[in-house]
Amino acid sequence: MKIKTISITLIALTIVGLIGYRITKNSAESEKNDKKGDKKPPLTVTAIVVSSKDFSNGISLSGSIEANENVEIRSEVSGIVEKISFSEGTQVSKGQVLLKVNDVELRAQLSQAFTKQKLASENERRAKLLLQKEAISQEEYDIASAEFRSLKAQTQLIQAQIAKTTIRAPFSGKIGLRNISPGTYVTPTTLITKLVSSGQVKISFSIPEKYASEIENNATITFTIPNNPQKFTAKIYAIEPEIETATRTLKIRAIADNPNGKLLPGTFATIDLSLKNIKDAIVIPTEAVVPIQDGKVVYIANNGKAKEVKIETLARTSKDVVVTSGIKSGDTLLTSGVMSLKDEADIKVKLKEVKK
Repeated sequence: MKIKTISITLIALTIVGLIGYRITKNSAESEKNDKKGDKKPPLTVTAIVVSSKDFSNGISLSGSIEANENVEIRSEVSGIVEKISFSEGTQVSKGQVLLKVNDVELRAQLSQAFTKQKLASENERRAKLLLQKEAISQEEYDIASAEFRSLKAQTQLIQAQIAKTTIRAPFSGKIGLRNISPGTYVTPTTLITKLVSSGQVKISFSIPEKYASEIENNATITFTIPNNPQKFTAKIYAIEPEIETATRTLKIRAIADNPNGKLLPGTFATIDLSLKNIKDAIVIPTEAVVPIQDGKVVYIANNGKAKEVKIETLARTSKDVVVTSGIKSGDTLLTSGVMSLKDEADIKVKLKEVKK
């Protein structure tokens, strides 16, 4: 009986031992296979060799074209329009008569004023003679003299009003469409027409305040207008002395020649504004930059592995970024697959030629 029990026990222990051995061996083989599976092949990436170059920064802005001079023609005196001396949409010269307002009543008033002035002048002359003979007092002479000066001023006032009935062009330019006809009763509130001088035009635009220190007078800008592929140039001649607090922008005005009249006031303009150039700048492609929570990083090749480097930037365009710290000329910068890269990842680098 004892021999049978011992035999069964030995058989059981042998079976348990075999099972344990098999489990241990399978576990070791599994770990070995897992380790082999973790070994990923190197990631193939493109890269460029970093070099310094001059960087020309620029921004694109919206603006509007304005006439160099633009004025609404109105009459300073009220009256009936007697004659219109201009044709709509034509060029006029400075001082040219545009229209005449009837001045019959004013001329009648002037004739009356001349008569009174002449009488007052004679009275003042007589009073002066009498004063010299001590026939009248100084006060009586002063009254006669004051009456003469008053009537003389009245005459001059009427003459000025008559002069205003002839409306002349204040500067040379193109006259607009007229809003009146001969016989119209005009007042100072009546808009007669507009006069525009557009041999030169102004381009008004605003820039963000962060670029304010980079703008200077006499700088050249280029701009385009809708439905016209031609690029025009203008020169900055005026900069607003303060930042507009509501928009945090600085208003700027440039002037451009317009000999052919292609630039119409009121037209929308797209402006390309060049900012200050940076010499020997480290410029890298924007696709190489990876944004992180507290800044930006790039990856460079380091002995077959990707190395994460934190960078500081200064300016950027749609294609390039200027780097001020983190990388230097000669570094091999990874430009593809950077979003999936990790520090110390194995890589296979394929250099890409940088266009000059």
